[in-house]
Amino acid sequence: MDFIDLPQLLAARGTLRLPGSKSISNRVLLLAALASGDTELRDLLQSDDTARMIDALRKLGVKVEALADNGFRVSGVGGVFPLRQADLFLGNAGTAFRSLTAVLALAGGDYRLSGVARMHERPIADLVDALRQLGAEITYAEQGGFPPLLISAPTPCPVDLVRVRGDVSSQFLSGLLMALPLRGVATTVEVVGELISRPYVDITLASMARFGVEVLREGWQRFTVAAGSAYRSPGVVEVEGDASSASYFLALGALGGGPLRVEGVGRDSLQGDVRFADALAGMGAKITVGDSWIEAAAADNGRLRGVDLDCNHIPDAAMTLATVALFAEGPTILRNVASWRVKETDRIAAMACELQKLGASVETGDDFIRIVPPARDRGLRPAAIDTYDDHRMAMCFSLAALGTPLRINDPAAVGKTFPDYFTRFAAVTQPVPVVAIDGTSASGKGTVASRVAAALGWHYLDSGALYRLTALAARRAAVGWDDEAAVAGIAANLDVDFAGGVTRLSGEDVGDAIRSEEISGGASRVAALPAVRAALLFRQRAFRRPPGLVADGRDMGAVVFPDSMTKVFLTASVEIRAERRHKQLIDKGIAASIAALLLDLRERDERDSQRCVAPMQQSADAELLDTTNLTIATAVAQVLDWVNKVSERG
Repeated sequence: MDFIDLPQLLAARGTLRLPGSKSISNRVLLLAALASGDTELRDLLQSDDTARMIDALRKLGVKVEALADNGFRVSGVGGVFPLRQADLFLGNAGTAFRSLTAVLALAGGDYRLSGVARMHERPIADLVDALRQLGAEITYAEQGGFPPLLISAPTPCPVDLVRVRGDVSSQFLSGLLMALPLRGVATTVEVVGELISRPYVDITLASMARFGVEVLREGWQRFTVAAGSAYRSPGVVEVEGDASSASYFLALGALGGGPLRVEGVGRDSLQGDVRFADALAGMGAKITVGDSWIEAAAADNGRLRGVDLDCNHIPDAAMTLATVALFAEGPTILRNVASWRVKETDRIAAMACELQKLGASVETGDDFIRIVPPARDRGLRPAAIDTYDDHRMAMCFSLAALGTPLRINDPAAVGKTFPDYFTRFAAVTQPVPVVAIDGTSASGKGTVASRVAAALGWHYLDSGALYRLTALAARRAAVGWDDEAAVAGIAANLDVDFAGGVTRLSGEDVGDAIRSEEISGGASRVAALPAVRAALLFRQRAFRRPPGLVADGRDMGAVVFPDSMTKVFLTASVEIRAERRHKQLIDKGIAASIAALLLDLRERDERDSQRCVAPMQQSADAELLDTTNLTIATAVAQVLDWVNKVSERG
């Protein structure tokens, strides 16, 4: 799928079981492989990142057996990999790449480590420099300071103190620490500069302790692994839920009313990102924490406030705060996030670009981002969000659907850590409701739909008007209706306004012009062009605003709003439809022939039902309403009855 369109949401609530922590999953996979004995890993995260680690371990000769319910059994090799040569592709999995670089550099053997193009842009020189102090033989295969890497067996080295920078990525320190027991001698790591993302180092230390290696820590500057340290299997390891993933759903609860509970992390979590809940509370959200769950709900007054926050302790979850800031009162400043620039993408630059699409004012620096939300009376703008092949960009920006319809490009990026994210997202959110009324030309769908919308107090979309506007704009631009690329370009840039019941194109009232027989015929022709329909799809979906939408057209229920709460298909005999169209034209002073109208309607019905893209047909779940012998009032009453019955069923 190239994109996913998210409707504007009214609320978010419910309970969700989190997938396993990525940070813990990849650490315990590697430690289980290095340990003596078999280890059963339960609730391991199933994602691209963990798949890369598992593939790499298997290529190194480690037996990794899949069990039921996201479980795996890893047969440890006691620190000696059976295969001493391997070419490992690690995608964009930073936790796998950095830790395996360190372990293989000290394990002995000839290895090549590579990844996707973005991984080859992520710096690794600080880790390589530290490993070389210990005798590691590492060569840059392409650009100095960056992957791919060629690793050979290390040379004997008596060094017992190694220095590593801590201000670029904590993964360098984590990888180094996990590898040190392979040396067999006491080794101290001294951190140069400030250590960022300290909670992730805590996860590393706790994971190593689970496998029998205690690291002596002196503040955040010195870490010592004792001589004779060796990993031993603890038998069974339960992987707790992913706290970074929890941030999206806690934010949903705070923004969408809630309560929304995430299960799998709680007050005793190993992961620093659980402190995201504290940041939300600081913005005014109501947070409740249990032993293995956290729950979020909206502030008592329904409003969040901007914050000025040092995010060193929650570097990944801080991205979620950037989208929460769109709904806060006042600016939000997120500081100490320089590590964002060396992640899956330059997250500071990417976040700034996409927030601005939604209407926010954004200022950035080397290690901060300042976000001023759009004025409350303007709200968020519908936008197509680019994700930069970054899973967190896709998940963070999904939250903006609480303020506007959205298109998320390349949603498959979430597969890196949360493959079924959008399914789980949909399960705990309530979208703006839609009533879709489709039908044949002149069956009365426009009149019925507009009156149903008025009765409900909802918005109304005449989707056919968009195609008529496209046909009119193409005619005025001297573009042929069969010129698909040119017409699609016009459709994508239509300046349309439906305010006050008046249809305007570039500021001009064109309500009568688009209802002419010529333009109606042109609308049917351009609607058959796939590129035109694609160009107008998101524009139609952007009309879905609170409290609800009634949309009429030819494929509203089947294609544009397949999740409509009520779907109706209107029809009538072609003779009655010709009479209705004749009366409309005569009332406007336009000469018309019943015979010509009959022929035109028959041809249009045939063309619309046979077209290869979105043919006009009744959806299997749509109510059929034949208006041949019905008054408009009767038809409206029937549709409202169907809507009310659905509402009563919840």
